[in-house]
Amino acid sequence: MDSIDVRLLEELSRNSRENIASLSKKLGIPRTTVHYRIRKLIDEGVIEKFTIKPDYKKLNLGTTAFILARYDPESGVGQREVAQRVAALDGVYEVHIIAGEWDLLIKVRAATAEDVGKIVVDRLRDIKGIGQTVTMVSFVTVKEDP
Repeated sequence: MDSIDVRLLEELSRNSRENIASLSKKLGIPRTTVHYRIRKLIDEGVIEKFTIKPDYKKLNLGTTAFILARYDPESGVGQREVAQRVAALDGVYEVHIIAGEWDLLIKVRAATAEDVGKIVVDRLRDIKGIGQTVTMVSFVTVKEDP
């Protein structure tokens, strides 16, 4: 990757729908070169997919919360399997296995804080291998990458 590839990735990160002609003008390179470089970045796995960034408030999912969870090694279920089960829950948008005092960092979205509570109490805590949890509701998102 060179500086043009980096700039191309930055532009596509801002707006993956940007057309090749516009990218060509911004980067100062021919359209065929832009197309070739995008194809190369896809083929090399640098670009995994093109996606959208929804307005979650308009989807009635305006409440974001982060949950720290402890893995229960006495459960007989592996930590990665527990993480996969958590990831399969409706309302769960991210699951990270982390280092430190807690084992999982989970991002959820729901309509209200009460609905977040239902995810935690009624579904998350029912997963074999989940121990203690702490839930933090976000007041406002300052920056979020899709």
